[in-house]
Amino acid sequence: MKKVLSILLFFSFFFLNYAQKKDSSNVENRPLSFKYNKVYIPVGLMTSGIIFDGNGRESLKNEVVEERNEHLFGFTNHFDDYAQFAPMLAVYGFEWAGMKPRTDWQNRTAILIKGQVLNLGMVYILKTTLKKTRPDGTAFSFPSGHTANAFAGATMLAIEYGENYKWVPYVSYGAASGIGLMRMANNKHYISDVLFGAGLGILSMKAAYWTHQYKWNKPKTEKDPFAGIIYQPLN
Repeated sequence: MKKVLSILLFFSFFFLNYAQKKDSSNVENRPLSFKYNKVYIPVGLMTSGIIFDGNGRESLKNEVVEERNEHLFGFTNHFDDYAQFAPMLAVYGFEWAGMKPRTDWQNRTAILIKGQVLNLGMVYILKTTLKKTRPDGTAFSFPSGHTANAFAGATMLAIEYGENYKWVPYVSYGAASGIGLMRMANNKHYISDVLFGAGLGILSMKAAYWTHQYKWNKPKTEKDPFAGIIYQPLN
């Protein structure tokens, strides 16, 4: 967990330093309105993760592991350890490439930090409280932190660019899904861990947008706050 937070903070400050040189005056900073139908998918994924977390031999999560062991026994890869951050890097990288985001870099970074505090905080609490065993026999299986991290970034990427660039949500969520599949292929997580992690990542980042007040980078008002109260302005 500390490693994930360290990498996240490093890239956040790296992009902040660069973003200060860019002009965000043409970004509208439109708040994201809460809609009930937007919680259906993440809540559905989280519910599925809980339902499929049965321990019986015939349970779906164990059947998936059996299939993995039959066809991918001995497979191991660390690509997912780094690729989980790809959607978050793209949140800033797409702007470098000339694509217009929904939110300026100050508010975007504040949303990213708030979303990840909620997301990774819940992952840590659940892992250390439930102490579920991974398919490979190690600890802290439920939920998948890599998957939650990837889907949080994918959600932010889709919100920032999806309205103007329709292909972005497909690419971002496709990449995040690949991370989840890789965690199962590496025998680090059950499908229940991945499903719950995906829903948690989506919901955490959407909650950060729904509650954000957009107080960063507000243009300074030219109105005199004392005019008409302490003295009458000259006409």
